[in-house]
This record gives sequence, C-alpha cells and structure tokens, in this order.
Amino acid sequence: QVQLVESGGGWVQPGGSLRLSCATSGAIFSISTMGWYRQAPGKQRELVGDSATDGSTAYTDSVKGRFTISRDTAKDTVYLQMNSLKPEDTAVYYCRAVPLGVPRDFWGQGTQVTVSS
Repeated sequence: QVQLVESGGGWVQPGGSLRLSCATSGAIFSISTMGWYRQAPGKQRELVGDSATDGSTAYTDSVKGRFTISRDTAKDTVYLQMNSLKPEDTAVYYCRAVPLGVPRDFWGQGTQVTVSS
C-alpha cells in the first residue's frame, strides 16, 4: 500500500526556516518524480518544485534561491528545506509522487506552514 506522510510544518516568523519531510511507503520512491505543492486559503494548489528520479530539481520562480528539495533514497523520503520564509509562503504543503509507468499519482495529507510575526 502506497502512503505519503508529510511532517515538519508549523509556525515561523518571517525570515525563518522550516524543513518539511515526506516519507513514502509502498516501494514507489525510487521510480517517482516527487513534487511539493502548496495551497493557500482561497487559492489554487500550485507546484512549489519537484525532484526527478535522477535527483534533478526544478522550482517555481517565487521560491528559487530560498527552497531546496532533496531526496534520501535510504529512507524513501523527500525533503523541502525552506529558508527566508515570507508571509506569502503560508499554505498547506503537500507532497506528490508520480511513479514512472504507473497510471496514477499519490498525495500526502498535507502539513500547515504559517509564516507570521
């Protein structure tokens, strides 16, 4: 059974940092592009960035230079390191797995990130 479980969200002041984790199970990690998404109140869910199976990463412009995605293949976990956080980064953050050759994707339950003073 495939599961994605996010953790690491919370409250932080502007300029602070958080690291989100997304632990996967079900033997899909090594064949999946892992993406981080976020959804702010009243807004559509948007892609923050993703990590391909070869470790390459891509980010949306608003987080470039501040956020970093990394993968730990030993733990089947993907991380989102968020630095220099801004109030506009406040959202529920979700991870998504898109396995190669599998006709569906998988989502975690989300973790709340709140940036405020």
